[in-house]
Amino acid sequence: MTTLKNYQILFDAECPMCSVYTKALVSTGIMNNEGRTAYQDLAPEACPMVDRQRAVNEIALINNTTGEVTYGIKSLFKVFGTTMPFLKPLFAFGPFIWVMAKVYAFISYNRRVIVPPSITSTYALQPTFKLHYRIAYLLFTWLVTAYILTAYVHLMHGLLPQGTAYREYLICGGQLFFQGVIVLVIAKDKLWSYLGNLMTISFAGGLLLLPALLVAHWFTMPAWVYMLYFMAVAGLMFLEHIRRAKLLGLGWALSISWACYRLLLLALIYLAN
Repeated sequence: MTTLKNYQILFDAECPMCSVYTKALVSTGIMNNEGRTAYQDLAPEACPMVDRQRAVNEIALINNTTGEVTYGIKSLFKVFGTTMPFLKPLFAFGPFIWVMAKVYAFISYNRRVIVPPSITSTYALQPTFKLHYRIAYLLFTWLVTAYILTAYVHLMHGLLPQGTAYREYLICGGQLFFQGVIVLVIAKDKLWSYLGNLMTISFAGGLLLLPALLVAHWFTMPAWVYMLYFMAVAGLMFLEHIRRAKLLGLGWALSISWACYRLLLLALIYLAN
């Protein structure tokens, strides 16, 4: 594998996800140690050709020899295309570029609700908020999470009443709406940040259920085992909700309403059957 030399990639030091994957580029030898710099540490007079706001939104790759700057998915294509030349034809294929640019933007503009910063930012420039990407993220996580839950609930047959095919979709969507109303009352300015974090937690919980679904495909276990695992996942989700609410400065109210909604829905499900 060829190391990309004389290039500098700018990453978001306040984004844990960005920090991890750029460190991976260095540790795997794709880039050298000097090829990774946080845009927060870039001196104002350095690299005058860099569009600072765009570099905050999309990872920037600077050619230290020519001064040329690329952004977003084109930066990543440049990195991997140089180190793995056999991928260059794919990276030059128009439809693939378009699709991957959308995927990149989908992740980049939601990165701070996928993995939130652990500190309050003091940097002047912040990622641009794009409502359509946040709504797309909420819809994606809602549909995937509800799909997994619909499959998982059958493993708890006899302990949890079976509902209609759309019950879990309504429950997940209902919580999104319910919590949205609460946060509108408490902190309207944090609505979209909170909802993004809320659905990340739900999505992560859904992913944690996948190993149990895989095990159930090969082995038969009692329903109470799957119920206990589900409760453990729900407990982890609640703890993560508390942590993220504190990071957003929202206190306990939304965590309490999150738990109350779940308990109320569980009671209604049993009463309806």
